[in-house]
Amino acid sequence: MLGSPTLLVVGDSLSAGYGVAADRRWVTQLTDRLRTRCHSVEVINASVSGDTSSGGVTRLIPLLQRYKPDLVVVELGGNDGLRGIDTRTMRDNLLRMVRLSQESGAGVLLLGVKLPANYGSDFVKAFHQVYFDVAEATSVPLLPFFLEGVALNPALMQADGIHPNDEAQQILLENVWSLLETMPDDQLLGLRCLKTGLQINANSH
Repeated sequence: MLGSPTLLVVGDSLSAGYGVAADRRWVTQLTDRLRTRCHSVEVINASVSGDTSSGGVTRLIPLLQRYKPDLVVVELGGNDGLRGIDTRTMRDNLLRMVRLSQESGAGVLLLGVKLPANYGSDFVKAFHQVYFDVAEATSVPLLPFFLEGVALNPALMQADGIHPNDEAQQILLENVWSLLETMPDDQLLGLRCLKTGLQINANSH
């Protein structure tokens, strides 16, 4: 929050860009777009393939201390669900990540994911509800389904059926951007510049 405006992404393979060309990854495209609007913006992609919400908590404190971000994008939980980790553990971890970010003075954007139906309807519902509970408890904006428009389209997924391919990255970017551009200025802090030229909320305070 001193010097260049900084955005920190803490996620798993979906944000690390597993199997995707480096220049096509949605975080790379986000960086390019932000730099057309925000002078000398820094985007730190601290995403790690295979990471869980527990790993995110462990890694977050030193990241906040080192980079002092204006905004933290939290994209975790998918691997918790795939491994059958208790949803209460996931909820507690995400709550801690959001609150640690807020206590550091950063705004937070939370990205949610969904599990395949074969994980059982009760677990699938409880898993997805975690994101809504965390967002409500902390008053942060939530993108309920980060993979909206991608996950059910085989042409946009890699052969494993789990990871989006190169062609999907633009859609992921737009999903995130649609929420970023409507965030209140007091949550964007130094990244208010991303609203330059936008017709909506361009002059909000």
